[in-house]
Amino acid sequence: MPKKQHTKRRLLAVGSIMVGLLLISACSSGTKSDSASDALDPNADLKTQSLVVSNWAAYMPEDLPANFEALTGSKVTVTNHATNEEIMAKLTAGGDSGIDVAFVSGQFAQALAAQGLLESIHPELIPNLKNLYPEATKLPYDIGNKYSVPYSWGTTGICYRKDLTGFDPTSWNDILNPVAKLKGKVTTLATERWLMLPAQKLLGYSANTTSETEMAKVKDTLIAAKKNLLAYDDTTFYTRLVSGEAAMTVAWDGWCNYGITDNKNIKFVVPKEGSDLWTDTMVILKTSKNKEAAHAFINYVLDAKVQSWVIENILYKVPNKAAMDLVAAKLGETYPNMLMTPAELLKGEGLIDLGAAGPMYTKIATEITASK
Repeated sequence: MPKKQHTKRRLLAVGSIMVGLLLISACSSGTKSDSASDALDPNADLKTQSLVVSNWAAYMPEDLPANFEALTGSKVTVTNHATNEEIMAKLTAGGDSGIDVAFVSGQFAQALAAQGLLESIHPELIPNLKNLYPEATKLPYDIGNKYSVPYSWGTTGICYRKDLTGFDPTSWNDILNPVAKLKGKVTTLATERWLMLPAQKLLGYSANTTSETEMAKVKDTLIAAKKNLLAYDDTTFYTRLVSGEAAMTVAWDGWCNYGITDNKNIKFVVPKEGSDLWTDTMVILKTSKNKEAAHAFINYVLDAKVQSWVIENILYKVPNKAAMDLVAAKLGETYPNMLMTPAELLKGEGLIDLGAAGPMYTKIATEITASK
C-alpha cells in the first residue's frame, strides 16, 4: 500500500525558477555544462569518498544508503527538500552547497545545466544506463542525458468515477466546461504548470508557450472555468473522488492510482488534445569532490531490483525498462496506466524550463486563483 507522503514531491514542481539567477533562457542547444569535465577515475577507491544526496522525503527506499555503503564502502547522507524551489535556492546560492547528488524535475536540471552547475554524465561509470528505455534519451530538457539521468516519469490527465459521471471523459473540455450535473463536482490542479495545462492543450497551445497573447487566452479560459469547479486541489483530489464529493479531477497518473487503490470505480484517461510528460532526474553537482561515488550511486539506483521499489511503492512509472519488466505487468492489472508504453508517454509534451517567461506564469496563476 503506497504511503501518500511519498508523492508530495510533485506539489510545487513549477516551471518557473523562482531564483533571480535563473531568469534566463535555458532552452538553447548548448549549455555551460557541456564543456569538458575533469577526467574521472573508473578505478577510484570509493571507500575514500562519501556522498550527500538531496531528495524528496520517502522517494527512494529507506535502506538504499546502507545497502549502497555495504556494496561500495561509500557512506551516504540523505537530506530532504520539500520542493524544487527549495533545492534550487540551495544549489544556486554560490559556492559549494555540500551536495553531491540532487533529485530535481527535468526543467530544473535544464536550468542548473545552463548555469554551469552540473557535472557532465560519464556513461562509462554508469553501466546500468543500459536498463533505460531508448526513449529515455529523447527527453527535451536534456536530449542524450548529457547532464542528468531520469528517475521517474509520467503524465497528467483526468481521474474520474464513471459511476458518478455517467460517461468516460475524452477532452479537457469535459473538465473546463462540465455538463450541468457535474458543475461543482470537478477539481483541477493549482500548481502553475499544471493549472495552465488543460487550457493550453484545449486551445492548441504548447505547454511550454512563452507567448503573452496565448497565455492571456489561457488565463481568460481558466477564469471562465473557475465557476464550474469544486476546488483547486493538488493533494486530496483522489480522496474527494473516493468519497464522491468529486466526480472528475485533473490528476497526475501516479496520484490517480492512489484513488484506484481505494475505489475500483476510479479510472484515468489522457484527453484527446494531449498532455504533458513530466520527469524527475538525478544530477551530479560540479562542485562535488566525490564524483566517482556519485556516478556509482546513480548506477546503483538504476539496478532493476532497486528501482522497481519506486513502481511498487509510489505507483509511478520509471524509464527503467528492466525495472518495469519486473513488476509493471502485475500492477497493471489494478492500475492500467502503469502499462502506458514509453512511446505513449512521449506523445505528451515534455516540460522544459520557461526561462524569463517564468514570472509571467506565476502572475497569471495568481490572477486566476484570486479571481471572483
